Amino acid sequence: MNAEKRRQIFERLKDTNPEPTTELVYHSPFELLIAVILSAQATDKSVNKATAGLFAAAGTPEAMLALGEEGLKAHIRTIGLFNSKAKNIIKTCATLASHHGGEVPRDRKALEALPGVGRKTANVILNTAFGEPTIAVDTHIFRVANRTRIASGPTPLAVEQRLLRHVPKEFRKDAHHWLILHGRYVCTARKPRCGSCRISDLCEYPGKRLEGAA
Repeated sequence: MNAEKRRQIFERLKDTNPEPTTELVYHSPFELLIAVILSAQATDKSVNKATAGLFAAAGTPEAMLALGEEGLKAHIRTIGLFNSKAKNIIKTCATLASHHGGEVPRDRKALEALPGVGRKTANVILNTAFGEPTIAVDTHIFRVANRTRIASGPTPLAVEQRLLRHVPKEFRKDAHHWLILHGRYVCTARKPRCGSCRISDLCEYPGKRLEGAA
């Protein structure tokens, strides 16, 4: 895919959604961090349902530590892998309280040192909480980038690096949200809605179907 096509794609995505953001509900970088940790292999809807009560009870690392692992589990047991997530979250809260003054660090290395936080989660925090032009590649973005040929790659890291290289600078900060929402609601895994896609004529997916999509 050439540079002009990529630019047109992001111009259209921006026109459709000028100020994209995460669908996770949060009110601070800390709440976003916890929500993203919980969102692994879970839907944003299920996470929001659980965190509504959790954040009302414990919206800081110190309050989360006071809640304790069992108290935390009581709030998140409807979310997959809640046992391991609760363990990681309590450890992360302890690290934030003891090493970062209770604040979420604005540093990739420090973020990735937190239990339960990998490169993808760190990218989400840097982008969504702090406005950094990072791109977190989840399953939706990996699929869209490869399917459209915006940034083909065999691994999430390869796709991330190619997106950072090829996405025009002015679109880089919001690219993560545009691509994830496009993958979640339009370029879906089993049956992409090519007939109602704003970028179908620019997409280079050889299997696209423009007829009968809804």
